[in-house]
Amino acid sequence: MGMSVTISAATEQDAEQIFKLQYLCFQSEAALYGNYRIDPLVQTLDSVRAEVAQDCVFVARLGDEVVGSVRGSVTEDGAAAIGKLCVHPRLQGHGIGARLLKAAESALAEERGAKRFRLHTGHRSEVNLRLYRKVGYTAVGTSEGSDGVPMIVLEKPAGTYAATA
Repeated sequence: MGMSVTISAATEQDAEQIFKLQYLCFQSEAALYGNYRIDPLVQTLDSVRAEVAQDCVFVARLGDEVVGSVRGSVTEDGAAAIGKLCVHPRLQGHGIGARLLKAAESALAEERGAKRFRLHTGHRSEVNLRLYRKVGYTAVGTSEGSDGVPMIVLEKPAGTYAATA
């Protein structure tokens, strides 16, 4: 292969690749919960385009291919809501998710004034929970997704960026 994965801000031209990658990546989460109506699988392409246009969205690229993405926005309480972190199944376990998190956290804190970072993951998503704990997130509560999946809410203060794995 010989190419390295690069992390950069997403552009509107990336929206369709992000949409397709998200659909691929979240199949395993859907299977874990027996629910193929989870939010990332029912999101529309137009909605992804809108997020790329207004939110803080980063992609991981291998050549011209988008192989990972993450989104974030600052909420009314000053926290950055980070979501839909995904890495192509063939490239998982190589630190790309942590690099995407670091890019999003840095931009959300430095450019948008986030004071802390918040994310949600399904209560059975042990691989996700392991990554988030490894990069400094701690559980602060629970919630239920609009799709009915029980979620764990995790947070960490801004300034404690994800370390690359």
